[in-house]
Amino acid sequence: MLVYGKNVAKEILKSDDKIEKIIIQEDFDDDSVLSLIEKRKIKPILMSKKDFSRFDKYFSQGIIMYIKDFEYVDLDTFIDEENAKVVILDHLEDPHNLGAIIRTCEAAGISGVIIPKDRSVSVNSTVMKTSAGALENVKIAMVTNLNQTIKKLKDEGFWIVGTDMENSTDYRDIDYSGKIALIIGNEGSGMSESVKKSCDFIARIPMYGKINSLNASVAAGIMIYEVIRSNK
Repeated sequence: MLVYGKNVAKEILKSDDKIEKIIIQEDFDDDSVLSLIEKRKIKPILMSKKDFSRFDKYFSQGIIMYIKDFEYVDLDTFIDEENAKVVILDHLEDPHNLGAIIRTCEAAGISGVIIPKDRSVSVNSTVMKTSAGALENVKIAMVTNLNQTIKKLKDEGFWIVGTDMENSTDYRDIDYSGKIALIIGNEGSGMSESVKKSCDFIARIPMYGKINSLNASVAAGIMIYEVIRSNK
């Protein structure tokens, strides 16, 4: 997988991830990144500005890395955690939203993230860049069927909290103690009907302006920190 950007490079270089190749622009001068490359005993490929321009579309900040593909974890690696807080993404499509949500999950100490295998954005270079390296510290499980996964979570003692504007409760009035699985719906259509029916609670973030919805990653951030705040 191709990844890029200084923050991503720093996190990967600090980890044990296998790095297949590093390409840097000839005038790259970030001493902290260069020091980490030296510690890993990796010889980067130097490119002139002209040759490196082939990567301009990535906004790479002068560094490109080729690493092994992202490794998803098994669901059981984080749902057994006491009072686990997980985030389920119901067929998100925008990699920028996924990256931003992963960054929030890492900052908030969320136990893990669950994404569906089909009709959903997966971890790619854009997600890695948007997460600003947080992806290195977040457990993500990719599942075949969300409804079956939700059933398993319920069997493991989780309360399922979805997000929607209709037939819902103010998000501040919900009890988030115990094991919680928070569901964030698709950017355009929200949660699917089958997933919505599986929820124990439907949370609503009040809107006071003329716009009646929030960006998925913004809504996720508000909800995630309410879940965490109410457990402190």
